[in-house]
Amino acid sequence: MFNHIHIGRRAFLQTSLFAAAGTQFAFGEQKHYESIEGQAKSMIFIYLPGGMAAQETLDPKTVAPLEYRGSMKAINTNVDGIQINERFTKTAKIMDKLTIIRSMTHGEAAHERGTNSIFTGYKPSPALQYPSMGSVVSHEFGSRDNLPAYICVPEKPNEFAGTGYLSNAYAPFSLGSDPASDKFKVRDLSFNVTDEQFIKRKRLLEIVNKNMNEKVNSDAVKAMNTFYEKAYDLVGDQKAQDAFDIEKEKPEVRDRYGRNTAGARMLMSRRLVEAGARFVSMTYGSWDMHQNIFGGIDSQVPPFDQAFAALIQDLTERGLLESTLVCVVSEFGRTPKINKDAGRDHYPKVFSSILAGGGIKGGMTYGRTDATGTEPEDNPVPIPHWATTIYHQMGINADKELMAPGDRPIEIVDFGEVIKDIIV
Repeated sequence: MFNHIHIGRRAFLQTSLFAAAGTQFAFGEQKHYESIEGQAKSMIFIYLPGGMAAQETLDPKTVAPLEYRGSMKAINTNVDGIQINERFTKTAKIMDKLTIIRSMTHGEAAHERGTNSIFTGYKPSPALQYPSMGSVVSHEFGSRDNLPAYICVPEKPNEFAGTGYLSNAYAPFSLGSDPASDKFKVRDLSFNVTDEQFIKRKRLLEIVNKNMNEKVNSDAVKAMNTFYEKAYDLVGDQKAQDAFDIEKEKPEVRDRYGRNTAGARMLMSRRLVEAGARFVSMTYGSWDMHQNIFGGIDSQVPPFDQAFAALIQDLTERGLLESTLVCVVSEFGRTPKINKDAGRDHYPKVFSSILAGGGIKGGMTYGRTDATGTEPEDNPVPIPHWATTIYHQMGINADKELMAPGDRPIEIVDFGEVIKDIIV
């Protein structure tokens, strides 16, 4: 029965010691640490679904045999000794602001399981769904300036991006529409009522909430109350609403990002963190390239490259990069050797990610892979270390325990360590 119960490392060790001594053990109090805003006041989490190939992006293998390195070339960046794929011409010019982690690693080769790990910091469990990073941040800090704490652009990307065992009060707010669309409109952002009607409805909601709270002690009811209260706060705040209006940007800014999916979504992400959102999850592209990987890279990378470089430069110019942590990640990497269909298959043993801003050093790579991209050669970064580092920069101690069903205290991330070498 213990296979279905997550026990934190400290509790596990304590249990083992007491058991060895023949002493009955009772779990101690829940580990609690006060979350205080870190250097990263906000985060933009850029998820590239499908599994981005490091060889054709952030970790080119220039001296490997052709069947490993592929036909694409590498280019120099503005940091001596660091090269990336030739299609990242604009990202190469901002390398001094980035840390590329080249030794990410886990053991989940299926999309769903890898995605679960990336969004929660945990391996999948048949007994429990862990909360996503965005929901944990929402839980620890709450909303700011009447904007939802956790926003998904354009939609909640997968089932693992939700609240897990936490209350639905910490669920993401999804735009419901792509900001790149000509018909872009944020779902449920307006009630289409007069000011007088708005006030009456809010008062009615307060009365209903009071009566329900007195009669029903239910997480679902409380979560729904919280949802409606936040919705009214958002709808009633013109400044908060304006954050979602991408048309308010100058044409030259939109051109700089690119008038396409990548550009519009990254620009929207900047607007939202600038207005007060704490955690923005943004999804771009399809990176599951089992066939014709070179054509896929040619299609996916240029819009991303332009938009990502514009995002980092824009945040820098606005004085926001130091307080905004930007992350680029996929659920896993791709096989070292190119397959018979000129593609690469799933490979979780080693892959790359990017961190920038929010107290992360710039102009460096961390971790190294071997000549063929088969193994991490030094400083392997398991998912718990990567997630713990992100939480640390945001001011959250990942060893803190949150309460899961059955009154089980569970660490935000277990067995994670802060990667100190990449922190300023």
